[in-house]
Amino acid sequence: MGFLNLFKKKKHQDFDPGTDLVLSKLKPGFFTDYDMKTWEVSAKNYYDYGNNNIVYEWQLKSFDETIYLEKETDDEDRWTISRKLPLSKIDNIIIEQLAQDSDPPEKITVNNKTYYFDEQSAGHFYKNCSGTGQEFIAWCFLDVSENISVTIEQWDENSFESSENFPVKEYQFTNILPGKLNY
Repeated sequence: MGFLNLFKKKKHQDFDPGTDLVLSKLKPGFFTDYDMKTWEVSAKNYYDYGNNNIVYEWQLKSFDETIYLEKETDDEDRWTISRKLPLSKIDNIIIEQLAQDSDPPEKITVNNKTYYFDEQSAGHFYKNCSGTGQEFIAWCFLDVSENISVTIEQWDENSFESSENFPVKEYQFTNILPGKLNY
């Protein structure tokens, strides 16, 4: 009877290595190589800014670092890497100003580099792509090249986070492999 088991179909025929091992289909447990490191996907989240403006985010962990890969789709997919930026790198007066009246300054300086206010947005964050979503407000500041940005996010009255963000290309991510598949 063991011989007949060779011809049984696998339970998960919906996984196709040819089409499912692409960046936009990363799932927690998957692996990818980027910037000479192997990264494990530890979470997939999304931001909903309203009007069908959804930004997907994958938390990627290597042995010594955590980064966030974001995909925004407009006319084409735009990929961004975000690294957490300690609030201590941003002037405390700016954070206090945002907490009091939500009016951002025209420019900020981080690590001796000037970033100019670009836009303010609000939305809901869905951890693990589920739940009711957590409200937030974000202020985006661009450098002179308009490629690198600093984002300051407010999660509640006194909770702020910041990140430095830069564009990446899909081809920079290689060797996408699934974690354990439950066949």
